[in-house]
Amino acid sequence: MTQDELLVLIYKKDEKAFTHLYDMYSKSLFAVINVLVKNREEAEDVLQDVFVKIWKNIDSYHESKGRFYTWILNIARNTSIDKLRSKNFNNSQKNLSSDNFVHLLDDSNKLVNKIDSIGIQEFVKKLKPKCIQIIDLLFFKGYTQQEASEELEIPLGTVKTHNRNCINDLRNYLKV
Repeated sequence: MTQDELLVLIYKKDEKAFTHLYDMYSKSLFAVINVLVKNREEAEDVLQDVFVKIWKNIDSYHESKGRFYTWILNIARNTSIDKLRSKNFNNSQKNLSSDNFVHLLDDSNKLVNKIDSIGIQEFVKKLKPKCIQIIDLLFFKGYTQQEASEELEIPLGTVKTHNRNCINDLRNYLKV
């Protein structure tokens, strides 16, 4: 089943689509969640929450705004971060190098996963050092903009401006 066929079934709330959705994406999403949460049982709970959120919020996904895989990956990442914050985890437990995070996405059995992860690290490395640092904190380590501001000891507005400019630079490299 292709991703487009799956999306049609999910929009129709076809029960078989949920099984296909889980089969296609559970391993890669679990890998990301498990690295962030660092506890297998809690990661399994988060994974279940993620699939429920995907199912319930499918109407908020718009193909024109990005890839489906990227959308569900963001749901997984944000749900994991919410879990960490609910347990009052400190930043040292969340810190991961972007190298570790990007390589988790490479599941040799799933072409969809490869498409979204191949070369991202190389594009990030082409950015200015300040951009690499900000993207690493905000997107790979799960920091809020306020936390990044405190970590880098720069004003919040500067973090927001750098983030916007760095994402635009990354879009230019990716030609998106």
